[in-house]
Amino acid sequence: MYRHLLVPVDGTALSTETVGQAVAFARSVGARVTFYFAAPKSGASTQGEPELLWNSSSEQLVYAFEGRARELLAKAESAARAAGIPFASVSTVSERPHEGILSAARLSGCDLIFMASHGRRSSIGMMLGSQTLKVLMNAEIPVLVAATSNPAAPARAIGIIHDEHRSLAAVLHAWTHLITTARRKGTRPDAALMRAIVRYIRDFPLALHHPKEDEYLFRRLRARTASVNADLDELERQHERDHRLIDELAALVESEATGGGDLAAVEAAVARYASFIWEHMGREESVILPAAQRHLTDSDWVEIEAAFSANRDPRFHIDTDMEYRRLFSRIVNHALEASQPHLPDPWIATGSTGSARPVDREVQGALRQHVTDGFE
Repeated sequence: MYRHLLVPVDGTALSTETVGQAVAFARSVGARVTFYFAAPKSGASTQGEPELLWNSSSEQLVYAFEGRARELLAKAESAARAAGIPFASVSTVSERPHEGILSAARLSGCDLIFMASHGRRSSIGMMLGSQTLKVLMNAEIPVLVAATSNPAAPARAIGIIHDEHRSLAAVLHAWTHLITTARRKGTRPDAALMRAIVRYIRDFPLALHHPKEDEYLFRRLRARTASVNADLDELERQHERDHRLIDELAALVESEATGGGDLAAVEAAVARYASFIWEHMGREESVILPAAQRHLTDSDWVEIEAAFSANRDPRFHIDTDMEYRRLFSRIVNHALEASQPHLPDPWIATGSTGSARPVDREVQGALRQHVTDGFE
C-alpha cells in the first residue's frame, strides 16, 4: 500500500476539497503526505486568486510568488495536523506546474501523486485538465485523480468552511510556534505580530465566520432536523464564549507587550484557547457538517454557499474579506520568518512543529529556483 503521497495545492475550492480527501486517504492507509505548490513566475496569474496580484510593487509580488506559497501550504498542513498524519511541504517556482509536481514527487520519495483535475465532463466521458493529463502521461509512479469536475454547491460550501477552519488552525499554530521559539531563544515574541493575531481572530472568525455559521448553516439545519440541536446549542454557546476568551487573551498580550506580563501565562492561555478551538471545529466537522449533508436540501446549500462564497451576503463586503486574507498571510509568513529568518530555497516545512529544515544538497541542486528569479 502507498506510504508517501504528494498532494499539489493551488488555492482553488477544488484544491481545498482534494486536500481533505488526500488527508483522509493517507490516514486510512497510514501514509504520510508532502504538499506541493508550484509558484508562478513574475507576470503569471495565480490560479483561482487573480485579485492577489494587486499591482506591480515588489512587496506585493513577493507575496504573490513566495508568501502565497507559505499561506496555502500552511492551510494544507493544518488539515494534516488535525488528522494526526506526518507531513512536509515544498514549493518551487515553475512555469510548468506538471514538471514541478513530478520533480517534487521524485525527489521527496513519494509513491503516489494524489491530485485533482480542473477539467470538465464531456459527452465522451471525463475530460482531464491539461496539467493533470501531463502528470498522468509523464509520471513514473501511480497518480490518483480525486475529482474531475467543479464541486457542487454542498461541496463548495463545505470547502469554504473547511478552508476558514484551516486558516484559523494555521494562525493558532503560528502563534504557539512563535511563543515556543521565543521562549527557547530566551527572547520576547513579536508584540506587533501577537496583536495582529488577536485582531485576526477577533475580526474574522468571531465577527464574520461564526455569524455566518449561526445564521445560515445552523439555522437551516435546525429547520430540517432536531437530531443535532444539543450540539448546535453547545456550539452557539461556544461562539459566545469565544469572545470572552479572546478578550482575556488580548489583555494578556497587551500586558506582555508593555513589559509587565508573564510569557508563561500567555503561552498557557494560548494553549488552552487552541484546545478549545480544536474541540469546537472538531465537533462542527465530525457532527454538524455530516448532519447537514444528510438533511439539507439543494436550496439550503445554495443559500449557504452564497453566504460563504465571495462574501455575497451584503452584510459582509468583499473588501473586508480581502483585508483579513492579507492579515492571515502576514501572520503565517512573519511567524515562519521570525522562527527561521534564513530559509533555504526551496524551503520545506516539517510536520511536527511546522518549522523549516534545510533541503539536502541533491534536492537543492535539482530544484534550485529562487523565488526572486522573476524579478531580475
